[in-house]
Amino acid sequence: MAQVDYSDKQVLLIDSSGNMRATLFYMLRSMGVVNLKAVTITPRVLSVIAEDDYDVILLGHNSSDSFSGIQLLEECRYRGYIKPTTCWVFMTGDAAQELILHALDSRPDALLTKPFSIEELKNRLDQLLTRKALFAPVEELVAAGKLQQAIQYCRNAFAPYDDEYDAACLMMARLQLQAGQPHLAERIAGKMYTDKKDKEAGMLYAKSMMQQGKNKEAERLLVHFTRQFPLYIPAYDLLAQVYEQFGDLDAAREILNDAIKLSPLGIPRQMTLGRIATQSKQLDVASSAYKKSIVLGRHSCYRSPEPYLKLANLKRLEVAVSSEQRQDELYGGFNKLLSDAFSAFPQDQRLRIQASLLRGEMLQQLGDQDGANQCAREAQRANAELAVPLDLDRELLAVTGDRIPILDKPVQPPVVSAPGRDVDMSRKVNRQGVKSYLAGRMPEALKYFGLATEYDSSNVAALLNLAQLFLESARDSQEKRSERLRMVQRYLTLSSRMVLENEVQEKHQQLKVLLHRGVEELPAGSLGNLLR
Repeated sequence: MAQVDYSDKQVLLIDSSGNMRATLFYMLRSMGVVNLKAVTITPRVLSVIAEDDYDVILLGHNSSDSFSGIQLLEECRYRGYIKPTTCWVFMTGDAAQELILHALDSRPDALLTKPFSIEELKNRLDQLLTRKALFAPVEELVAAGKLQQAIQYCRNAFAPYDDEYDAACLMMARLQLQAGQPHLAERIAGKMYTDKKDKEAGMLYAKSMMQQGKNKEAERLLVHFTRQFPLYIPAYDLLAQVYEQFGDLDAAREILNDAIKLSPLGIPRQMTLGRIATQSKQLDVASSAYKKSIVLGRHSCYRSPEPYLKLANLKRLEVAVSSEQRQDELYGGFNKLLSDAFSAFPQDQRLRIQASLLRGEMLQQLGDQDGANQCAREAQRANAELAVPLDLDRELLAVTGDRIPILDKPVQPPVVSAPGRDVDMSRKVNRQGVKSYLAGRMPEALKYFGLATEYDSSNVAALLNLAQLFLESARDSQEKRSERLRMVQRYLTLSSRMVLENEVQEKHQQLKVLLHRGVEELPAGSLGNLLR
């Protein structure tokens, strides 16, 4: 392996233990690291990570911390702050299975168990940095939207005798799936899995078959896979998707239960179990999953009103098969859950809409049609106040637990609220950013747009404004062009996960087109006419 020169590497060390920071600081200095920042773990570290480009981020975890390393890792993955060119190393002295598996859900590049030697640290970083450098041209092409060129680079730049040949094949298969070429990905990933039993190749093999509608073949592979690698939790998640596509909700529920027994700390998996259990009429299982999601979400980026609404919906479902006396009790519990949701998320506008829709359904079941009609009007009024109104029919399907067609457009993710987040304030701050942008105060605009996403991570307008700023910066800065283009791609990816309508959708499409054409084709000067 080539020797890595650490003198030009930017390293961020994050650990709440002063002694551990000091130990690692001297380790890194002895390895030749010059550009080194060492900080403790706080929520403010998020802005440090987002605002600079690091080659290495070493993240420590201590379970006793109020804001822990695993929470920071999870939130960075959720927000799109984990850049493909940065080496993320998760470090922990807690080797408990549930913690390790939960950390792996956020896909760090490496996981080190404390204590470790300088030789172990250097060897792991040498491997990661060498691989990142070799694949940097691929990431640049992907960031520019040039998937076919990236695939071609993987095919031509690596020979079978190269150390990173297998990694290049895996990268090529991933890109082929992304480019809508699952039949090509199947050939590569299938051969690698058959020859080497590589876990990542096996997952790509299964995904490629699923994309081609070969669900039976994918099921057989994944069943075998979970037996061969019983602690590889992503395989359980994918197998549950296969069963759900078959309509076998009982099997999907059971495989998710198996995954949660091994790795119980993941909120998305608990919420998926709750949804499938609701659809398969296993309300006790659904209730347990949603209650666990609330507890786990107290300090998580996945904290949202959704589990409260889902629990309230379970009360509604029970009403249909209950006595009149029991119905009164259930209605009281229903209202208590909605009240708890409003107390926890007082600024969440989407919650107002969903709660009105759900209450309308409950009142209709109880025979109060006038009350149900009033709730429908309240939902419509609240929806009209949004900058981008929601599809109320889809919101009703989502909140009542009914199945949404797989081929339909994705449901807008819930607004993730946390203490201090404010949807209205997010819009105001975004507007201030627009004013700063139009006045030519770019650093100030960048700060405002970033702050807008802190107040409301689903503010699509702010995400697209950030994408535009970094696109202009990439055009004007040759030195940091590739990093800026990756930021553009990241914000476009984040915004694409939400429902885009009207002017927002138009701007998203315009930015994608401009990115695909390349920064050399961008017009000079401000792109302010795209701002909304």
